[in-house]
Amino acid sequence: MLYTDIPAEQLHRIKTLGQLKASGYEPRSVKEELRANLIKKLSSGEEVFPGIFGYEETVIPDLQRAILSRHHINLLGLRGQAKTRIARLLVQLLDEYVPVIAGSELNDDPLQPLSRFAHDQILHHADETAIAWLHRDDRYTEKLATPDVSVADLIGDADPIKAATLKLPYSDERVIHFGLIPRAHRGIFVINELPDLQARIQVSLFNILQEGDIQIRGFKIRLPLDIQFVFTANPEDYTNRGSIVTPLKDRIDSQIITHYPKSIEVGKRITKQEARITPAQQERVLGHELIHDLVEQIAFEARESEYVDAKSGVSARLTISAYENVVSAAERRVLLNGEAQTHVRVADFLAAVPAVTGKVELVYEGEQEGAGGVAYRLMGKAIRTQFLNYFPDPDKFKKQKEKDPYKKVTAWFSDGHTLDLLSDASDEEYKRELLQVPGLSEVAEKFQPTPKDEAEHLFWMEFCLHGLAEYSLISRNRLTAGLQFKDLLSSMFSGGSFSLEDEDDDEDEEDKRRY
Repeated sequence: MLYTDIPAEQLHRIKTLGQLKASGYEPRSVKEELRANLIKKLSSGEEVFPGIFGYEETVIPDLQRAILSRHHINLLGLRGQAKTRIARLLVQLLDEYVPVIAGSELNDDPLQPLSRFAHDQILHHADETAIAWLHRDDRYTEKLATPDVSVADLIGDADPIKAATLKLPYSDERVIHFGLIPRAHRGIFVINELPDLQARIQVSLFNILQEGDIQIRGFKIRLPLDIQFVFTANPEDYTNRGSIVTPLKDRIDSQIITHYPKSIEVGKRITKQEARITPAQQERVLGHELIHDLVEQIAFEARESEYVDAKSGVSARLTISAYENVVSAAERRVLLNGEAQTHVRVADFLAAVPAVTGKVELVYEGEQEGAGGVAYRLMGKAIRTQFLNYFPDPDKFKKQKEKDPYKKVTAWFSDGHTLDLLSDASDEEYKRELLQVPGLSEVAEKFQPTPKDEAEHLFWMEFCLHGLAEYSLISRNRLTAGLQFKDLLSSMFSGGSFSLEDEDDDEDEEDKRRY
């Protein structure tokens, strides 16, 4: 029986080197360990990287092939593509416990001692050498590459305090203070944002990756370190802050390209998993699936927007933060009105602007427009895109007025009526405002005929108004305390903004002239 098949409670009864030898323990490298445990999971059909969505046919197979090949790995992709999360999940492919020489700072294998300390322990105590058990969670080391990282931080250096305390000359290797990499021996070491690491520091990794040993100043020591390296890098960093030096890149065996979710459904799964919604919020705020679609649509629109720097990317954190803001907007309304519950409104979706403005890098045109303006445009495009999934295209009825299902609604606004949807309005006030628009309830009922309850019916009514505003049939203006819908023509003469997102640049210029 291998020691890995022994239950954890029995493993801890093995406390000496002699007992470990008797258990049948055989050393194996960390890469062999990862490979063996991956083979076991794949053979049993167990999920290898739980919680990672959208990579089932792209990144994860590449990653599994790299592990089976015993490769060092570089995860290359834009921000918010789960690179660090994937690296941290590799820990689950390690054995739950491994034996180490008790007190060793380099996690020395009892049968393959590495450090001077471990050799001395075995020399003096033989089979009575004390053994400890190291959990896999303690075998993961992560370092964010920053310009101030030094060789001493990663590899090590001579420690004058240790030399003085132990009364040792600098020629004695016991004065060495080991850095993060030697201390990660028999584990996984991750360097995030590798291009940010200065070139001279990257050079110090050459020997570790190729030969598995380290060099510290003038000491004649060879430490054949056993480490699985995982690097992460952002392509944008290659031009903005630095690059991976060519010899180091050559020594990284597999470079795996990550990507953003390719569908709304995948994005929704990620956001629902990662959004920090408390049980109290879930009880107070009842959601609607369309809100999830709208939130994810923002990211898709941003990645295609001429105002957003495509090379910088749009992180999945945008949608997570936006959804949290949507729920909090509804929760705030409940608390202010002293109500027990409320349903999310489309207006709550528009309250998530602060979560969008800080998550996108703008090009020159975007800077001219302003972060807030770009955020509103993206949200407007999201509404416009999703509107066609639930209601007919208003553009089809521009020449067929008699068949226009929205005619009664737009006519009411054309008669000079306005509708104010305030952010803090109670559910009763919200209902009263929507029901005063003739024909709106009928349109919602016709195209969304099976709402779960009255609240969902009101939600479709509001969404219809936002869609009509995006297709320039009515006007939507931002108020200090909410939104106002009214006739498009009167809005133009009064200098209002009729939509969160105008149809195209030509229309933008025409609107400015009209103002």
